[in-house]
Amino acid sequence: MPSGDGWQGDVLRDLAEGGIQQGAQGPGGQALRASAPGPAQHVQDIPVPDAAQRGDVSQQAGYPYEGQDQQSSAAYAPDSRPRSAPDSRTVVDEGLLGALRSKPQHGEPFAARAARTLRRALSSSAAREVAEATRTAAVLQQPVTTGRQIAVTSIRGGSGKSTVTALLGTAYAHYRRDPVLFMEADPALGSLPLRLGAETVRWTTGDIADIVKPDMSLLDVTGYLVRLPNGSWLLPASRGQIGVMLDSRAYEQAVVALRRYFGVVVIDCETLPAEVARVAMAAAHGRVLTAPATPEGVTSTYSVLRWMQGLPRRVITGTVVVLTELVPRSGLDLDEAARKLESTGAGVQILPYDRHLAAGGPIRTELLAHPTREAATRLAADVFQLCLSRKSH
Repeated sequence: MPSGDGWQGDVLRDLAEGGIQQGAQGPGGQALRASAPGPAQHVQDIPVPDAAQRGDVSQQAGYPYEGQDQQSSAAYAPDSRPRSAPDSRTVVDEGLLGALRSKPQHGEPFAARAARTLRRALSSSAAREVAEATRTAAVLQQPVTTGRQIAVTSIRGGSGKSTVTALLGTAYAHYRRDPVLFMEADPALGSLPLRLGAETVRWTTGDIADIVKPDMSLLDVTGYLVRLPNGSWLLPASRGQIGVMLDSRAYEQAVVALRRYFGVVVIDCETLPAEVARVAMAAAHGRVLTAPATPEGVTSTYSVLRWMQGLPRRVITGTVVVLTELVPRSGLDLDEAARKLESTGAGVQILPYDRHLAAGGPIRTELLAHPTREAATRLAADVFQLCLSRKSH
């Protein structure tokens, strides 16, 4: 692939110039308030209190109390309330509810689950699994002093990008005490709200770019977000409308305004080479590139990774490729494919085929196959470890 031309040249410049830049700090290490960046500027790191400073997250800095209705009790600053609020829209049109109503099935057949239970009972693997789960949980629960941004993208549609975003953020919401935000930066009728079980959407990423102010509390901010069943928050990119646009300036403003309130922000980006996807990937602490586990998917991803080898090394070492099995028993040698992709310096994880995920509806973690849950948790830990090891520039 040629380097330095088109979107590749833009990404090279974005990433080579340093990605996230550390913001100026005032007394006590607190970030100084900065005006929203223009298109040529990078997103700044905005420190948030560490675990010791936060103490009980429900009682610090406007964090919502357990069981409180944040949507109805949010207090909007008079100068930040828009003149007219957008209409709330259902994620699934009411006329389709009957056609789409079906009983979700488990990710793997009953026979496979029974066989796994029997194998565990007859082997000594249970103790090893518990030890591994404990180590993974310790990684996911590490405190952060600045909000971590994780950008998920792909080079083609239909690769499981929104599914991987949902699995990642759900894992962080389960293990972490600080608030987790799903941020959609793909306005082209993205499926993230549906996958996360949101019933309605209202405000979008583009809407709140000029609304959220530095003096607002988390309680104020969450009035513009969708509360999800798992306790995390969602900011969609559209309300199911055709032709909605999101420019890089609005995206950067929204990220700067929101990330100071959340320990982890998982961003569902447009596919490359879209401009917002390039900006998000350049600024992220961790990058996830999804690809279908097919000959075409592996080949095209390998070409992209070879090109990325020409960028500063931190770019490819801060990237994890997720090969998603879209069909059972594809016949592809996934282990060999993973080794070949890893030879470029990127990390590689495999998301196995799962009947529940393949159905395309809201994701219910209790219905995921055991291998899927393990793979998703392992991926979340690996990406988060990359986020912690990355130094700001």
